[in-house]
Amino acid sequence: MESLVKIKRRDFLKAGAVISSFFIVPRHVLGGPGYLAPSDKISLGFIGCGRQSGGLRNRFLDTKEAQIVAASDVYRIKQETFVNATNKWYADKAEKGSYKSAVGIEDFRELLNSKDIDAVVIASPDHWHAAMAVRAAEAGKDIYCEKPLSLTVKEGRAMVNATRKHNRVFQTGSMQRSAKEFRQAVELVRSGAIGEVKTVYVNVGGPPKEWDLQEETLPDGLKWDLWMGPNSGRPYNNELAPAMNATFWPKWRNYREFGGGGMTDWGAHMFDIAQWGLDMDSSGPVELVYSEPGKGLVYKYANGIEVVHRPMEGSKQHCHFVGTNGEVWVARGELKTTPESLKDKVFKDGSSNVYASDNHYADFLNAIKTRKPPICDVETGHRTASVCNIGNIAYQLQRSLKWDPAKETFVKDKEADKLLGRDMKKEWKV
Repeated sequence: MESLVKIKRRDFLKAGAVISSFFIVPRHVLGGPGYLAPSDKISLGFIGCGRQSGGLRNRFLDTKEAQIVAASDVYRIKQETFVNATNKWYADKAEKGSYKSAVGIEDFRELLNSKDIDAVVIASPDHWHAAMAVRAAEAGKDIYCEKPLSLTVKEGRAMVNATRKHNRVFQTGSMQRSAKEFRQAVELVRSGAIGEVKTVYVNVGGPPKEWDLQEETLPDGLKWDLWMGPNSGRPYNNELAPAMNATFWPKWRNYREFGGGGMTDWGAHMFDIAQWGLDMDSSGPVELVYSEPGKGLVYKYANGIEVVHRPMEGSKQHCHFVGTNGEVWVARGELKTTPESLKDKVFKDGSSNVYASDNHYADFLNAIKTRKPPICDVETGHRTASVCNIGNIAYQLQRSLKWDPAKETFVKDKEADKLLGRDMKKEWKV
């Protein structure tokens, strides 16, 4: 591979020295006996400091097992806000007026070059995921990457390959797998409690749309070329990278160049539960049946089970398993079953083969320590993203498709196969 970064040696050594200086802090500084010193923790670097990153930061800080030492973003105010909030958290814990744990770095490649960072948390827009994750693996970092894992099927496979080649731990941010209602739903389905599964209904939004935004004035402190990264040029628009005081979530996922619409947004959560419940984390469907626009899409699996993408406007995003002897309906914070008594069924230790995690972030940190796969390994995240991405291809082509989940290609369909990847700038190819 080409050099990870073209950085002036003087600047890199300066940044490395700054990061390294924070690891020789006595155990008592941050909270007294029993509190892990930074040198005993897993050191994290955040890549992407937008709206999603704040929640992720807090969840990792809450584990008390990680030390956030660096953050990178191409939008200076967002990077500074993240760093300041992180350092305030540490200062409050230390009961000090200030405490400098994290530093800001504009170019994520500089962050990857620091030997003092054990793992990275990637919270960038989807069009960046593969380029960042592959380079993180090559740099020897363990990886937590937000869902959906990849923008295309080929990029997802490149992420898996890099993770395996460099023996990295990789957690996909499909945190519903660490929520009790979703684990209970999957345990019920896989234990046979609802009989033989026939159909699974998934209620999430539809595919992305074509570009339709007008150019707006670029705000100060935003490096737009770096935000675009692997993509060809599109002009700045506030919907893609909103200001800090914006009241809405960024809308880049609405556009095919940057994301997969509702299919990959909530789909990466709810199709993920369908895949988990059907024990298909290493595979996928064999056929996609397209009907009229807005009528949904049917995924057919080799075992005869059908997963139906059924958008229901005004209804909570959910996954609904229908079996010969009952049903399981699950959404965030809700579990409904037929018969109703099933939702209270207790699975004793050893009676379930479903991976148990009650904290997605602690699970990742534990996997780093044990070097065992976490609950949502890169292959799992890739397979879920693939279900979403090939569904978007069927919607884009407006026709049915046959899929080979082993080869990860469509069956005798060159037109569809061309959409499994995308053009990326040479510097960022994976």
